[in-house]
Amino acid sequence: MIEWLRGEVADPHVAVAGRRLPIAIRRHPRARRLTMRLSPEGSELRITLPTWGRTMDALAFAKARTAWIEAQLARVPTPQDVGPGARIPFRDESLTVEWQPDARRVPRLEGSALVLGGPAERIAPRIRQWLEQEALRLTGEDLAFYCARAACPTPGLGLSRAQRRWGSCSGPTSGLRARAPSIRINWRLVMAPDYVRRSVVAHEVAHLAHFDHSPAFHAHLAQLFEGDLRAADGWLRREGRGLYAQFG
Repeated sequence: MIEWLRGEVADPHVAVAGRRLPIAIRRHPRARRLTMRLSPEGSELRITLPTWGRTMDALAFAKARTAWIEAQLARVPTPQDVGPGARIPFRDESLTVEWQPDARRVPRLEGSALVLGGPAERIAPRIRQWLEQEALRLTGEDLAFYCARAACPTPGLGLSRAQRRWGSCSGPTSGLRARAPSIRINWRLVMAPDYVRRSVVAHEVAHLAHFDHSPAFHAHLAQLFEGDLRAADGWLRREGRGLYAQFG
């Protein structure tokens, strides 16, 4: 059951089966219509509207789509504990966490097991750090590969902890504080199949030449990426939220 709570406009929210779900409203100069999405971890509903849009328009938009909200909430993965015996998705496989009191604190990969020691209550942060390091290594290799294929200089690379974007690309800036192009990739993609992660990196490299989603951009991306783009996009739509289940 979903109940719409009017309340104050300054504090819009929806009650879903007794749960209070805040609504975050954002105005964007390039928005031409209202769009709505649930944050990956299900903590809030996010509505983007044009700069001329009214807050009440966003509230009415959400009210008319409560069935969709309920369906999206049902798809949010249940948080999982990361401890001894837990299964961690990693690239194209699943690793078993193996804690050994006398093992090194730094996780090491042994076949399909991730072995580590140290305080048992700090297992999750150490595994996350290991995954982030692997993500930086792998995306660095991906970036070098696609930049070579695109015949363009390799930009700076960083990891993102964004809650809804898998990748981003910032173009060069000029002036007193000029900056070179840079690409950021969501570290959680290290837990996705390789072709999915690589598709996101290729996507951002294509933006170095076409900072939009024009036909020219899509044609360039199709030349860069060696795999099935539709399959990769489909995997992220179906399974992407699951990457937030263990580390938030």
